[in-house]
Amino acid sequence: MTPSLKASSRPVLIPPNPPQFAHRRHGLLHYQSRLDLRFAALSDGTRRGILERLGKTDASISDLAAKFAMTLTGMKKHVQILEEAGLVTTEKLGRVRTCKLGPHQLGDETAWMNKYRRMLEARLDSLGDFLARTKGDQP
Repeated sequence: MTPSLKASSRPVLIPPNPPQFAHRRHGLLHYQSRLDLRFAALSDGTRRGILERLGKTDASISDLAAKFAMTLTGMKKHVQILEEAGLVTTEKLGRVRTCKLGPHQLGDETAWMNKYRRMLEARLDSLGDFLARTKGDQP
């Protein structure tokens, strides 16, 4: 008997690509992995286009697939990624699955980008100060 299995239990199967945030327990790591998930969802132009389209009005997956000249299966995959990131919600009524913008407002992502921008600006300011001080020190 292997040490990880009890005599009467079945092995626990871990999905091949579990969402990172489901396995993190500390607040910062949890926050970081959700941030990664949302940036990954936003990294695709089609998914950004879907968000822009849903910003105007709700749409069915069929409508979105037609707008982006894509198969229903392909559009479902894009919508699922957006839904897992909290950027889109879906509701099925009969045979039609309607998509709308999700409750997440990208506040964490905006805060991270602003923090990164401030860091880069500070480094560029330091470089500018250094260049101004050493302007006449050419060999």
